[in-house]
Amino acid sequence: MSEQNQGVRGYYQLTQTIKTALLEDININTVTTGDITDVNLNKQDIFPLGHIIINNVIDTEQTLKFNITILACDIVNLSKEPTVDRFTGNNDVQDILNTQLAVLNKLIQRLRMGNLFTDMYQLDSAPSLEPFYDRFENQLAGWSATMDILIYNDIWVCN
Repeated sequence: MSEQNQGVRGYYQLTQTIKTALLEDININTVTTGDITDVNLNKQDIFPLGHIIINNVIDTEQTLKFNITILACDIVNLSKEPTVDRFTGNNDVQDILNTQLAVLNKLIQRLRMGNLFTDMYQLDSAPSLEPFYDRFENQLAGWSATMDILIYNDIWVCN
């Protein structure tokens, strides 16, 4: 963060706060940010992975309302064994979906009433979560959570 932006709440502070919160979870090893097409392009990523996308920001007099999408995902492992149970198949997609939903649920609860809420990172509405399967080039599965987060707008123009 540049010296001139220190102390200003905004993009840097929100993305760093979400990154830190995700990395505190034992089920996330890497956090990235950027466009959806940037997910999993770095061959050095250590999975499971969280990815932060800022969709838009509404600037009001007292708050910045960030609409963000957070992906929580892992690489699908396929077993070479024959499929015995058609419900679970021969991969770990159900395990990934269960674990990564828990990662996002924990983050959401911290925004709803936990330490992030107390630190003034607050949900403005109920998040929407959607599962995905075999996405991106490494066959990732996980969840996409879209939510609105309010933070205090500390830019004032009063003289």
